[in-house]
Formats: sequence, C-alpha cells, structure tokens
Amino acid sequence: MHTRNSVKDALDQLAKTWKIDPKLYDLQVGLRDDIIDTTLNIGGVIFHIPTLSRDGLYVLWKCLWPDCHNCCERQGRLPLTKDDIATITKKLGYKSKAEFVKNETRISSWQEQEAFGNIITTLSMISLKRKKDEREEDDGTPLRCRFLDDKGYCGIHPDKPGVCWLYPFASWLESDRNGRPVVHATFQFTGDCPGFYLESTLDSAIPVLQDYAAKIYSYNMAVQRTTRENYGFINFEDLKRK
Repeated sequence: MHTRNSVKDALDQLAKTWKIDPKLYDLQVGLRDDIIDTTLNIGGVIFHIPTLSRDGLYVLWKCLWPDCHNCCERQGRLPLTKDDIATITKKLGYKSKAEFVKNETRISSWQEQEAFGNIITTLSMISLKRKKDEREEDDGTPLRCRFLDDKGYCGIHPDKPGVCWLYPFASWLESDRNGRPVVHATFQFTGDCPGFYLESTLDSAIPVLQDYAAKIYSYNMAVQRTTRENYGFINFEDLKRK
C-alpha cells in the first residue's frame, strides 16, 4: 500500500514538471476531510468518484500521454493474469509459458485497501520483471519499465499486461445479494499521475469511464480466472468484522 509520505514524495517530484492543483495535492496526501463518494454504474462497473464536498468539485482524470508516461517511468509492479502470460509468452517469442515464467517473471505480494471501504486485499501473483535483474527487494519500488522506449512508447504494446491498461484506476470485486460478482473501480493516488483535474460536473468524465469500463470488467474476470486456476492468490479481510 502507498503511504502518505511516499505519495507526497512522488507529488513533489511530479510538481517539478507539472502544475499540481493545491486541492488535488491536499487530497492525495490525506489532508482533506470533506471527501465523499459519488458512484456511477457504467458498463457493469460501479465507479467511485472522489468528490470535494466543500468545493462542490469532482475529481476526474484524463491521460496526458505522450507528454507524460510516468506510469511506465515509475512502475511499482506488473502482476500478470493467466491471459497476460499466454499473450506475452508469444509476444516475446518463447515456445512455452514455463520458459517465459522462468526467465521473465517473479512473484509479487502486496496489499490494497479500498478507497471508500474497509476491505484489505492481500494478493500474490506472477509479475513481469520491470528490469532484467529485478529482485525481491525491488517489489513495490517505482522503476522505469524496460519496455518503455525514449519516445514514451511500449515495446510490447498492445500486448502489455492488463494492469497497464487500467492505470490510474484501481478495481475490486464484491458479491451482490445473489452471490454474483460486482466490479468496483476508483482512482489510485500514487502521486505519479498529472492527469487529475477538478470540475463541477461529471460530463467530461463519462466518455473516459465508458472506455475504461469494459477493460476494467474484463481484467477483473481475468484475475478471477487466474486465482481460480492457482496462478495467483487473493485474500480479503473485512476490518469492520474485527
């Protein structure tokens, strides 16, 4: 999980190149006490949009690529779904998934907490190495991805890991009253993305959310298949029950 200090350090670094709205800065380092959750159901995904209630402003996002590729410059880890493993095995020219996993991946373990909930998720998944000699102690440390070229292009696009397509969204699964999976998503504030902005309406965000809904839904189904077939492990802990 990202700590307040690590997010602040990342924002201070980002501010050397990009102008950061002071309200967004305070939000990301945990100094706002007026954040409420605005939900939108789009394409089968429930989006949780942070809202600054005192200012009547929604926190929205748009990608600023190719001027920015911080998400590739400061990548913490690249967990792979079963689908990712099959796709990238072929992309990199390996004859077998076992050979790819042996040479190009390592095991990552980390925790995530919902932005508007009490669920802590512990995950362990096979992850693509961001550098050839990546070690266990590098896990979670922002690194420049080895597939990023000098012009900001990804060397394995469009076959890059599913998690790369989703940034800066974080997503998770919950079950409805009938036991069916429901996908939720919100923004992850790592301090690395200059694409956040504030507006009094959600209008400009709708096309972005529509575009990402299918990707987010598909990714969560892929993660579910991955863990079900023992390619990874997920454990949920409800803090309200403690």
